[in-house]
Amino acid sequence: MTLSLHVPIKGMSCARCADRIERGLNELEGVKASVNFALEQGALELEQPQQLGAALERISSLGYQVEQETQQFAVEGMSCAACASRLEKVLAREPGVLKAEVNFSLNEARVSGAAGVMTPARLRDAVAAAGFTAHFRPAEDRARQLQEQAAREQGEERRERFRLIISALLTLPLLLGMAAMAGLLPWHLPPVAEWLLATPVQFWVGARFYRGTWRALRARSGNMDVLVATGTSAAYGYSLWLLFKLGPAAMGHLYFEASAVVITLVSLGKWLEGRAKRSTRAAIVELMALRPQQARVWRDESWQQVAIAEVLKGEQIQVLVGERIPVDGVITGGESELDEAVVTGESVPVLRTIGDRVLEGTINGSGVLELEARAVGEESNLGRIIALVEQAQMGKAPFQQLVDRISALFVPVVMVIALLTGLLWWQLNGSGEQALMAAVAVLVIACPCALGLATPAAVVTGTGAAARHGILIRDIETLQRAHRVRAVIFDKTGTLTQGRPSLDQWHGDAADLRLAAALQQGSEHPLARAMLAAVDETLPQPEDLKVHVGSGIEGRVAGHHLFVGNQALMQRAGVVLSGGITAPAGVTRVWMARDGELVGWADLADPLRPESAAAVAALRARHITSWLVSGDARAAVDHAAEQLGLDGAFAQVLPAGKVERVQQLQAQSAGLVAMVGDGVNDAPALAAADVGIAMGSGAEVAMETASITLMRPDPRLVVDAIDISAATWRTIRQNLFWAFIFNTVGIPLAAFGLLSPALAGAAMAMSSVTVLANSLMLKRWRPSAR
Repeated sequence: MTLSLHVPIKGMSCARCADRIERGLNELEGVKASVNFALEQGALELEQPQQLGAALERISSLGYQVEQETQQFAVEGMSCAACASRLEKVLAREPGVLKAEVNFSLNEARVSGAAGVMTPARLRDAVAAAGFTAHFRPAEDRARQLQEQAAREQGEERRERFRLIISALLTLPLLLGMAAMAGLLPWHLPPVAEWLLATPVQFWVGARFYRGTWRALRARSGNMDVLVATGTSAAYGYSLWLLFKLGPAAMGHLYFEASAVVITLVSLGKWLEGRAKRSTRAAIVELMALRPQQARVWRDESWQQVAIAEVLKGEQIQVLVGERIPVDGVITGGESELDEAVVTGESVPVLRTIGDRVLEGTINGSGVLELEARAVGEESNLGRIIALVEQAQMGKAPFQQLVDRISALFVPVVMVIALLTGLLWWQLNGSGEQALMAAVAVLVIACPCALGLATPAAVVTGTGAAARHGILIRDIETLQRAHRVRAVIFDKTGTLTQGRPSLDQWHGDAADLRLAAALQQGSEHPLARAMLAAVDETLPQPEDLKVHVGSGIEGRVAGHHLFVGNQALMQRAGVVLSGGITAPAGVTRVWMARDGELVGWADLADPLRPESAAAVAALRARHITSWLVSGDARAAVDHAAEQLGLDGAFAQVLPAGKVERVQQLQAQSAGLVAMVGDGVNDAPALAAADVGIAMGSGAEVAMETASITLMRPDPRLVVDAIDISAATWRTIRQNLFWAFIFNTVGIPLAAFGLLSPALAGAAMAMSSVTVLANSLMLKRWRPSAR
C-alpha cells in the first residue's frame, strides 16, 4: 500500500532547487516525489512509512530544511507493557512519523516526525483506533497536562480501590469453599451462592481484562489481559457448565473461587502497581511544582501580578522574601541569599547581588530583589532540566527493546503451553478438572507485566534521583554507558579550578596592562576576565577583534596592534620571547605584544576547587584513571596534576588536540572514556567522548553538547553520575532476574499441577510489585563521593 505525504521544504531559492531535490528523492528506492517551488513542499509517495526518514535525510543532505517536531502526550487505558509496545508500532506506522516511544511506567508517548504532517489529530485517531485515549496539551502548558493526568489517575485509583474492596468482600466467602475442599471445613457453599458471588467479580471487576483483551485481539496481538481473561473465563465457564448439568450435585466440584481469587489478586497487583508507578514519576512532578504560577512585573508604572506564561523577556520582575524566582534573570536591584538546593543540589544559601544570574525555582531568602527576565518558560534553566529528565525517562535501553520483542512473542507461546498442558493432563489421568486448573495456572503465572516494567521503572526512578542531586542525564544510552567509564579527562580552568583566576603579578608598564585589559573586553575567557578585573578604570574600546581559540586574542586598541595570549600565539605572531618563558608552578603566564614587540607578561593564578582532590581520590578508589588536558601552560598544568595526584596531564592543547587525546585514551582504555569540561573550547572533546559531562556553570554550547550536565561546579558529581548509573543498571538486572524467575519457575510448576490458579495469581501480582518496589529503592540513593 502506497503512502502519500506532502512535506514542507524550506530553503529553495528557485525552481531549479526544486528540480534538484526531486531528482535526489527519486533516486531512493521505493520513493516517488514531485517538488513544488511555489508551494515550498514536496509530494512524496512511499512504499513503506519507514522510507520517510531516508527521504528527509536526503533533503537535508542537499542543503534544504524539513522542519521536524515532537509531540508528547498522556495515554490512558494501557494495562501492561505489551500495550505500550503495541501502541508504539501503531504510532510508528502513521504518516509523517519518524520515531515513536511509549512508556508504560509514565503512561506517556513521545512521537517525532515531519512538522505539518504528523498532526495531533492524526495521532489522537491512531491512539483511539488502538483502543486507548490520548490527552494532548501545548508544550508550554506541560505543568497543567501533568496535573490533569495526575487527577485522572487519582480518580481511576479511587474507582479501582472501590472495585477491589467489593471484589475482596465477594471473594472471601468463596475462600471458605477452598478451605472445605482442602478438608479444613466440613461444609461447602451452595453452588448457586458460589455463582452469585463469583459473577460480579468475573464481569464487573474483571471487565477491564475483557476490554484489554478485545483491544489486543483487534490489533492481532497478545497481552496480560488475554492471559487473565482466557484463564478465568475457562474456570468460570467450566464451573457454570457443571452447575447447569449437575445442579446441587456440583457442590465441591466447582472452580468459581479460582476465577474470583485470580481476578481479585491480579486487580490488587495492578492497584499496587499503579501507586508505585505514580511514585516513580515523583521527580517530574516535584520539578514542575518548583515553577511559580505568577510573577510580579513592572507594567504601567506599577508592580502587577500576572500569570507566569505572560511574562516576556526583558521585563523587570520583583521577588519578595520567601518567594520562588519565577524566571531565569539577572539581578538589577537588591541583594539576598538564595536557596538554590532545588536546582543545583547545593544545600548552603548563596549570596547574590546586582549583576548576578538567578535561576527559576530558587528561593529568595533574605532580601527584596529586582531582576530582568532573560529566559522564561521552556527556555529557562528549570525548563531545560525538566525536558532533559523527561527525555531520559522516555528513552528505551537496547536490551529493553529485546525484552519488548520477547514480550510480543511471549503471550502466543504461553497460550500454546497452556493448551498443551491441558491436553497432556487430560490424556494422562482423564480428569478435565485437573487439566483445566493446570492450564489456567499456566496462563495466570505467565503474565509478562514484571518483564515489561523491569527497565522503565528503574530508569524513571534512577534519573529522577540523579536530578534531585544536581545530575542531569540526557538519555538512557548515556545512563547505560556511564557506569562503564574507566578513564575521565578533566579540563582545568573552571572544572578542576574555581574558574576565577586573578592577576598575581604584571611584568611591564601599567599603561600596557591597561591596553591589554582593554583588548580583553572582547573575550569571555576566565583569564581575560582576571586581567580586566585588575584595571579599575574606564577603558578604550577594542577594534578588529580576532579570537584565536585555545591561544588568545588579537585586535587594535588606541591605534596599537595587540596580541595577548600564550606562547603558541606569540610564535604565530612572530614575536620573540626574550624573557619570562619559565613561569612559577601553579601560575599561568600570558604574554602581551604591542606592534610586533613583546612588552610584558602577566602571571595569573587559578586556585583548585576544594572538591577536586576528593573527586580524583574517589575515582581512583573505583579503579578509574584521571587525566588533565588543558590549553594552559605546562608549568600550571603540571602543578595542578601533581597537587591532585592525576594519572597524567597534557598542556597547551588546542580544541582539536583535546579530541585527539580523547581518541587516544579510547584506543588505550579497557572501558569507556568520559570528558569533563565547561567551555566552548571543550565542546568538540565532549562530543567525541563516550560520555560528555558539562559543568552547569559553564558555556551553553558545552551543556548542549554534553550528555550529562552537573548543576553545580563540583567535580565530585562526576563520581556521583557514574555511581547512579551503576546503581540503576544493577537495579535493572535485579528486576529482570525477579521477572524471569517468577515465570521460569512458575510456568513449569503450574504445568506439573503443583501451582493452583489462586497461587499463580498471587505470584504474578507479587512479581510486578517486587520489581516496582525494588526500583523505588533508588529513591533512597545518596551521593557517596563525599
